[in-house]
Amino acid sequence: MEFVLDADQLMLRRTVRETLAKSRSRGEREQWALYQELGWLEAPPVELALILEELGYVADATPFLASATWFAPLAGRLPDGAGTAVFDGVGRYVLDADRADEIAVRTAAGVRVVPAGELTVEPVEVFDPALHVAHVQVRDGADGIPDLALMGLAATTVGSCRRILDLVVNHVKERHQFGRPLGAFQAVKHKAADMYVAIERARALTHFSALTLAEHDDRRHRAAHMAKAAAGECQRLVFRHGLQLFGAMGFTWENELQVHLKRAKACDLLLGTAATHRKALLTR
Repeated sequence: MEFVLDADQLMLRRTVRETLAKSRSRGEREQWALYQELGWLEAPPVELALILEELGYVADATPFLASATWFAPLAGRLPDGAGTAVFDGVGRYVLDADRADEIAVRTAAGVRVVPAGELTVEPVEVFDPALHVAHVQVRDGADGIPDLALMGLAATTVGSCRRILDLVVNHVKERHQFGRPLGAFQAVKHKAADMYVAIERARALTHFSALTLAEHDDRRHRAAHMAKAAAGECQRLVFRHGLQLFGAMGFTWENELQVHLKRAKACDLLLGTAATHRKALLTR
């Protein structure tokens, strides 16, 4: 299976980047309304992966990820407002459950869509202040994570890691030590190169996962696990090198780096870490 972005997909990615650059100053509700108006929620899997990567790059705070990749694949439609889903059988750490209008619940008898007000939702405080996570009390829940949900988290992680790398590259170009830019030192170059390779590997597997979903390929379940595992491994390396190359500045709340480090780490923890999905690949 060969995969190369066509002219329309390249134009979509460029348009998304330009739109996000112009709308970053808007409030969360305004941005969410804009995404709905532009029809991004209706994008097919490959195009959705491109959109989610760009949203990950800006650490998007809207319910887009949960609505498009958690609710939609279970309910078979877009939510009336914002949506999310419970598909782990227990309702733990459900993305955007505290602000969803509808929640799709996978049960042994099938999928049912419930107005959020009819379920008991307990918000959970997490280290990413822009991320909404909650526990949802459900009965007769069944386990079965949609492949699209794994692909969506992988794409978001790739976007976050891309932003971390860009911030690091700009920093090591501007920061000087011993009369030379930090980026001129070989050890720094090697770490940046390792980050780039890890990001491109995770991006390739995420695109492969999206393509298998678009074509209903029999390999789509395996591809989704591969994408999530690669994205988790990517964020681990990018997190470590990114924080190290920034030095003490990377620990400060004023620095943008911490926002993307938190988002990448949270995306790895949601729906299972890289180790969880590597194990799933071995047992399939």
